Amino acid sequence: MDPVDALLEIASLLERERASRYRAKAFRQAAATLQDLPDDVRADPTRLRAAKGIGESTFAVIRQAQAGQVPDYLVELRGDVEPERVSELRAKLRGDLHAHTDWSDGTTPLSVMAAAARALGHEYQAITDHSPRLRVARGLSAERLREQMPLVRAESGDGFTLLAGIEVDILDDGTLDQEEALLGELDIVVASVHSKLRMDSRPMTARMIAAVSHPRVNVLGHCTGRLVQGERGTRPQSAFDAAAVFSACADNGVAVEINSRPERQDPPDELIAIALEAGCLFSIDSDAHAPGQLSLLDHGAERAERAGIPASRIVTTWGLSRLLAWAE
Repeated sequence: MDPVDALLEIASLLERERASRYRAKAFRQAAATLQDLPDDVRADPTRLRAAKGIGESTFAVIRQAQAGQVPDYLVELRGDVEPERVSELRAKLRGDLHAHTDWSDGTTPLSVMAAAARALGHEYQAITDHSPRLRVARGLSAERLREQMPLVRAESGDGFTLLAGIEVDILDDGTLDQEEALLGELDIVVASVHSKLRMDSRPMTARMIAAVSHPRVNVLGHCTGRLVQGERGTRPQSAFDAAAVFSACADNGVAVEINSRPERQDPPDELIAIALEAGCLFSIDSDAHAPGQLSLLDHGAERAERAGIPASRIVTTWGLSRLLAWAE
């Protein structure tokens, strides 16, 4: 087995199971290091082990792969990490409108996320790094976002399009955390609440309605903010008038995100039913912070299929031309 392929597959499996980001990054770093090493260093165990970026675990994987074996750790992960779930709806998804890179709180560069989306067969992938107020996530100032946009679009080609976007914070009064003119230059705007999640229902409802009524917002991201499992612990869902918020989404052509991360499962099933009844569009998104998490779309597709959402009302089943026409 090719050692680089083995290291990258291990990284992807660790990312899919949302293991420590540092473990996955170590295997990606080792793969990058190995690719750049001359053949004579690769073949010399002493010099290989001494190379910066090669640790004890990654060295063991490389040596087993060089010996023609499938590394033990890869065999273990293939058995432990849940395989991708198969559904009719997953096969219809053409892309993903919510993902992060190392420009904010993701783990890898734009090019790596683009390559992973291509490998999954996506027609398009939006890069939606955070906005400035989310400092803990290294949110992008207007200057950094302007710098990022051409780099994002430069990754497009050969039937694949990387879309320039943002996950913009919905501020306390419902305004958006980025310059108005700059939002108009983006392909996709996902608006999400990240602060004061325990706000009383009435002001939270007004806050969300104001945000989805903004003409540049395309997707309402993880609308309740809840966490139901995982290493971050659990968090209750925000309180708001779901019927009123989803009615505003429907009126403004804003898609309600089916967030595919298993620790979120957001919106809950009962709110998906309300959004469906309100006539909303939906967007099944990975909210990936690493390449291996792009495959989590299977979880969102399974939930949407179980909820009875028609594929025609899921914007991420649409082709690129239709999607961009809607987003404008």
